[in-house]
Amino acid sequence: MNANIYDVIHRRRDVRAQFTGEPIPDKSLRRVLTAAHAAPSVGLTQPWDFILVRDVALRREFFAHVQHERDCFAETLDPEAAQRFARIKIDGVLESSLSIVVTYDPDRGSPAVLGRHAIADAGLYSVCLAIQNLWLAATAEGLGVGWVSFYREPFVRDLLDIPERIRPVAWLCLGPVTHLETTPDLERHGWRQRRPLDAALHQDRWTAK
Repeated sequence: MNANIYDVIHRRRDVRAQFTGEPIPDKSLRRVLTAAHAAPSVGLTQPWDFILVRDVALRREFFAHVQHERDCFAETLDPEAAQRFARIKIDGVLESSLSIVVTYDPDRGSPAVLGRHAIADAGLYSVCLAIQNLWLAATAEGLGVGWVSFYREPFVRDLLDIPERIRPVAWLCLGPVTHLETTPDLERHGWRQRRPLDAALHQDRWTAK
């Protein structure tokens, strides 16, 4: 709980294979969700909701959908990339303690959302800030988080009875872990390498790198 914020930022990992499946202490889960709910939001709309998915049948159904989408993606790859991808675990849906689906309600605070009139996606950005708060708080609590992105929004909407206007932005796996890897999975498996900070810096105007 007293971890230095910079240490937490750099220890945070997208967890797949390290979940233990042990229960999350209620107080820890409450602190993590409270941190997520404390995120800044455009027009103070707090356009997020959090669906806690513990039901094993629901998670198995979602897992099957994820595997189908994984296969669809694999078919688009050249043989070398497909071989690398086959070694990468993309989810911890069944191994984690529970899932949290973070949603976005574009109508919250409407019609006059202060700060969103010129940037329609500002509400969606707010939801991403809540997810980041959740992730960092979980890391500080010694928990792992994995963001599963191999899904179709209509499938998740139907599976969890989410209203049509609401977007399921993230399916997060959460729980205690054996450890956090020092190097991100995709880097360890040779999928991509991280850019150095200097490659992302521009002064005053955009400059070609």
